[in-house]
Amino acid sequence: MKTFIRKTLSLAFIVIVVATSSLAQRVVTGTVYRGGELAAGVTVEAHKGSTMMTSFDGKYEVTVDAKSKWLKFTFIDDSERLPIEGNTSNEIDFAFDGNIPSSNGKNEGGDINLQTAEELIRSQNTEFRDELSLYNEFFKQEDYESALPHWKKVYNKFPKSTLNIYIHGVKMYQSFIDNANTKEEKEQFFNELMNIFDKRMKYFSQRGFVQGRKGTAYLKYQLDATNNLESEELKEVGKSSYEWLSESVKEMGNETETPVLVLFMQTSGQLFRMGELPKETVVVNYEKCNSIINSVIAENADAEKVEKIKKIQPVIERIFGASGAADCEALVNIFTPQFQEKGDDIDFVKSMLRRLRRAKCDEMELFAQATERLYELEPSAEAAFNMAHRYLKQDDAEKAKEYYIQAMEQETDQELLSSYYYEYAYFIYAKENALSEARSFARKALDINPNYCQALILIGDIYVAGSRSFSDDDFVKATVFWVAVDYFDRARSGEECAIDAAQKVSTYKKYFPNKEEGFFRGITEEGKNYKVEGWINETTKIRF
Repeated sequence: MKTFIRKTLSLAFIVIVVATSSLAQRVVTGTVYRGGELAAGVTVEAHKGSTMMTSFDGKYEVTVDAKSKWLKFTFIDDSERLPIEGNTSNEIDFAFDGNIPSSNGKNEGGDINLQTAEELIRSQNTEFRDELSLYNEFFKQEDYESALPHWKKVYNKFPKSTLNIYIHGVKMYQSFIDNANTKEEKEQFFNELMNIFDKRMKYFSQRGFVQGRKGTAYLKYQLDATNNLESEELKEVGKSSYEWLSESVKEMGNETETPVLVLFMQTSGQLFRMGELPKETVVVNYEKCNSIINSVIAENADAEKVEKIKKIQPVIERIFGASGAADCEALVNIFTPQFQEKGDDIDFVKSMLRRLRRAKCDEMELFAQATERLYELEPSAEAAFNMAHRYLKQDDAEKAKEYYIQAMEQETDQELLSSYYYEYAYFIYAKENALSEARSFARKALDINPNYCQALILIGDIYVAGSRSFSDDDFVKATVFWVAVDYFDRARSGEECAIDAAQKVSTYKKYFPNKEEGFFRGITEEGKNYKVEGWINETTKIRF
């Protein structure tokens, strides 16, 4: 009987301990702030509890034990512990600088000073003077690691002191991203970079300009070759960047920076192809870009600015033409009265034909009339090129080929010649399936312009098409996708092709060789050089 009682009491004790243990744990939630802003990329660790990382909303949720002594908040190299012994609240907010915004948007800590640099110097604020001096000195030496802690103090405590803290902050964090050792580290730096843009708008306005810079940086780093994004992720990247770039173009008008115009048009076309933007909006955006370009050229007030914007005009037209959203009827309605008035103006006819061709409107009667007129006025390389297009649309491949060759033989302008090589390469790839010859002409285009992203994509597409008949061995056939993705990766650096190239990487990396099959063949070391033989004859890197 005593034994039975002892066992019963022991069992009861165990149940109580387990129950007490489960009751001792609780879930703590909260929001993390940096410089009065929601902080993303912060690792929140509970002593004797769980760990998680905050997202863009700054929210966290961790499990805390009864014996937990602290919560630890870490952002890159900045780490703070918050004692929680005796704190029974299940909602604990935290700010690295002690300034937690209240519901009315004001900082409860009261430690943020909103004076300008002139006011701070006049009031002999030694903390500002010393920290600014130290960070500036290290920044000038490009010693960003040493500059960072001093910059942070100025950035967090004196956010309205000088615009330079934001300009310099962007430069430093871009350097940190470029030199980051891990994907996690890169993501943390990237999140802080985005916060810098947002905070600059909060304290210094210039919203249109900053949104353009933010959208440009966002695309640059989100479409980085190391970010293998899936289709839905690419769609979200496109939507976010389009929102910022669109606002920038609207606010800045003729003062819009040229990279912003290019990326605005690029994201417009890409979102249309993804089903996220109507065709009419893309046409409106194209006309908006052209209106800005033509206004800047007409004003002719700044020679350097005019030169820059002239360079992007054909790029904008090319993007619009490739978007699939070009409304030929609208363009014909615009150009028909102009052609009737200026049909003898060689420069106008050339410009109109380029725009119609890039918008894939070369089947329209206006294009045929203008092509013949240009050939009458000036039987030049460009006129021959347009004739090639005309015959191509009439399904007369032999005649088209004749004029393509004539155009390539006559053209002396290297930029135009590069585009002719590319177009001819695409023509014989699509019409004749002449893969090796098409690659040869695409390479000629790249010899002139190594950054010709459309030519890089074409070679990748050629290899994808060639993979089907490359080998009877499935593993060897799959290695062709290593080389194809190499070219798509290179094409990402081109503003016009970044999103399209990223999509192709996402699609075709799925066809990489099987790791197990590679093991049986002794091909296991990822990153090691591998030669794809045969007509492809290119060296790539092993990856699975």
